[in-house]
Amino acid sequence: MSDQSPPFRTAAVIPAAGRGVRLGPGAPKALRTLNGTPMLIHAVRAMAASRAVSLVIVVAPPDGAAEVKSLLADHALPDRTDFLVVPGGDTRQESVKLGLDALPPGIDAVLVHDAARPLVPVDTVDAVIEAVRDGAVAVVPALPLADTVKEVEPRTDGSPEPVLATPERARLRAVQTPQGFDRETLMRAHETVTDNVTDDASMVEQLGEPVVVVPGHEEAFKVTRPLDLVLAEAVLARRRANDGF
Repeated sequence: MSDQSPPFRTAAVIPAAGRGVRLGPGAPKALRTLNGTPMLIHAVRAMAASRAVSLVIVVAPPDGAAEVKSLLADHALPDRTDFLVVPGGDTRQESVKLGLDALPPGIDAVLVHDAARPLVPVDTVDAVIEAVRDGAVAVVPALPLADTVKEVEPRTDGSPEPVLATPERARLRAVQTPQGFDRETLMRAHETVTDNVTDDASMVEQLGEPVVVVPGHEEAFKVTRPLDLVLAEAVLARRRANDGF
């Protein structure tokens, strides 16, 4: 009898069904182009750049799965990685759940990655996967904050907002993606937590399971506003100049 363990297999789920209204009118956010290539393709390539990722599932707009399939077919992607497109739901949370439902057997770890973070370096992806492989059930890449943060009482009428507290900055982190999970834990979170949340790690927290942080990267920023597109283009230009990217 062989004492070799079965290979540790990782899949990435990329919810890409959002409209991205803060970027202004036009194509859905994930289909906006950077250097002539849709952000979604950059994000898919970022996940597939890790040799540990064997499958990438793209969750498309509910009526746009055929378009996304054609998009993937039209761009060069690594042969060693499998790709799957499934229709998404009305919310990010629902879309991630639909992506999880499409996972085949034999996947141990799941990455959930924002299509709007197209430039995350492969070292960050690998660090998240390694932490899950080492036993963490939930892992998030994150950066220390550069700015002081104020907790305020929100106002909807445009009047000044009263400050309630100033959290200790050294204890705060700005969370990025991909977030990595033990598959069973993430599935249980999506079956259990019904609150509308902004990230999957917070769902695992609600289960009472531990979430750990690994270092993020400044290039893993989220493209949400027009100025972010300018910054992303500048990063790509620097990569081409330095690495021939």
